[in-house]
Amino acid sequence: MVRLEDLQILLHTAQLGSLSAAARLLDVSPAVASAGLKRLEAELHTRLLVRSTRSLRLTADGERYLAHARAAIEALQAGEQALAAGQQALHGQLSLSMPSDIGRQLLRPWLDDFLALHPAVRLQLHISDRLADLYRMPVDVALRYGVPEDSSLVALPLLADNRRLLCAAPAYLELHGWPQRPEDLAAHECLRLVLGDALHERWRFARHGEWSVVTVGGRRNSDDGEIVRRWAVAGLGIAYKSQLDVLDDVRSGRLHALLTDYQPEPTPLYLVCPHRLMLSPLLMRLREFLQQRLQDYVAGEGASLPQAGLR
Repeated sequence: MVRLEDLQILLHTAQLGSLSAAARLLDVSPAVASAGLKRLEAELHTRLLVRSTRSLRLTADGERYLAHARAAIEALQAGEQALAAGQQALHGQLSLSMPSDIGRQLLRPWLDDFLALHPAVRLQLHISDRLADLYRMPVDVALRYGVPEDSSLVALPLLADNRRLLCAAPAYLELHGWPQRPEDLAAHECLRLVLGDALHERWRFARHGEWSVVTVGGRRNSDDGEIVRRWAVAGLGIAYKSQLDVLDDVRSGRLHALLTDYQPEPTPLYLVCPHRLMLSPLLMRLREFLQQRLQDYVAGEGASLPQAGLR
């Protein structure tokens, strides 16, 4: 295997035109430098330098190989610089807007961990299911479900394959039965979320590549996703929420997954900001941190959801 120190000997010898000068620059003895060149030539099975008592020059193979040696050293140096930059202390402030349920359940403790890792960072949190106006509100970045309708916004994926999950508490299912098809939801008490000024009452499901839409009803609606989840856990109806919001409840048995033979709506999670100039090292490090936490959480022990089956 080619050694980095041997490449450096070749590079400096070619630049200085002298093996002894290269040895002095690298702070090694001429004998060590000569042994490094011989070792490199043996590894490559070719002569790289023609040496005499008065002159030194690259062979044709040496000329060809020198460019690759220089590129390899520059690439390694660039990697070291990138690591050094990444290890520098992060500092600054970010104002974050995020949905209520995931913000309180998952992100708040994770962000506490992030702050513990980076003492010079300050975060301001805005917890609400109403979409923050990133051009008017004092918010740097927002966590949002779904691709932003405003194409001028910069959207960075956090969990691109996230989906909704239809679920209900055992107490509700014992009283009202298990829905077998999406159409059955019309006869159930459904817990609906108000998104902006719109009521999310048209729930979509796919089977064998074909999507069906059912309009659901119920006595309870809220613009707060955490309230909807709490209603579901209390056995007051069926919820259709992001799996991130209800995964702990399903894993613990507080909620059961329903219609698992159907594909639910996608609801990818993004970090959204108004302009690419705002993609600071702090924001990018935060994105990397949250991505890893989200992936670990979804793939954690007991991540597979129970099958509802036919009831």
